[in-house]
Amino acid sequence: MDRFAIGLAALGRPAYLNLGREGALPADRTVEAMRSATFAVLDEAYAAGVRWVDAARSYGLAEEFLASWLGERGHRDVTVSSKWGYTYVGGWRRTAEVHEVKEHSLTRLREQLAETRKLLGDRLDLYQVHSLTVDSPLFGDPGVLGALADLAAEGVRLGFSTSGPRQADAVRRGLALEVDGTRLFTAVQSTWNLLEPSVGPALAEAHDSGALVLVKEPLANGRLAVDPPEPVRAAAEREHTDPDVIALSAALARPWADRVLLGPASTGQLTSNLRAAGLGADLREDLAEDPERYWSQRAELTWT
Repeated sequence: MDRFAIGLAALGRPAYLNLGREGALPADRTVEAMRSATFAVLDEAYAAGVRWVDAARSYGLAEEFLASWLGERGHRDVTVSSKWGYTYVGGWRRTAEVHEVKEHSLTRLREQLAETRKLLGDRLDLYQVHSLTVDSPLFGDPGVLGALADLAAEGVRLGFSTSGPRQADAVRRGLALEVDGTRLFTAVQSTWNLLEPSVGPALAEAHDSGALVLVKEPLANGRLAVDPPEPVRAAAEREHTDPDVIALSAALARPWADRVLLGPASTGQLTSNLRAAGLGADLREDLAEDPERYWSQRAELTWT
């Protein structure tokens, strides 16, 4: 289980764009109900041997839930990663027109780092730029780069996540960033799955260069679990398992994937996901979609 991490995107706020959350989450989705659901998932993950949890400032109350869980359980062997750059603006409403707003500015970095540290204190192991793209103003902002370099000098590992059809370009450009001759980022978290594997070669390069590689959205926001392509469904039948297990097994089969993030909405989903650790199967069919089409379809998913 040491290659799995738990992502809290689906648990820290009442609405998200993952498919398959209906019926898995508490019916009322109050703060306390979602806190209890988060604790249940984290407890089961810890009992199974998972020791990495990933959050973000934009995941609603995810950092608060995580901080409370760590404090109550007393676990000191859990690696914690979080992200800055998006702000949650959904007001704990499933019907909000906008749920998060992106801004890669020095003001946002300082503000969100202070918020994260207030909750997680010295437990922050990896701090990531949320959704770094090739056109991010961060690349030309000496204030942001300098502040990040100062943070790295304090001993916090820095990374970034990527999204969109040009992920590979963002990975290569991000990992090439240096401040005063020192590499700034030593970790990257990117979307890779059977439907959108285009970033794979860039992640292999990142891994070979010594960077930590985390795979996010290995189930394509639930598409590979809820409505999988026929080859995934057929493979699941052959292996006497479920489609999510096949898709996650494919991610685990990438030799450059140091951690694969799971985003379960319930302990039932987590239990199913964890079965991928013992399968050892890698689907050979090419299911890749055109990246532009994949990301366009993802953008049309409804937050519920």
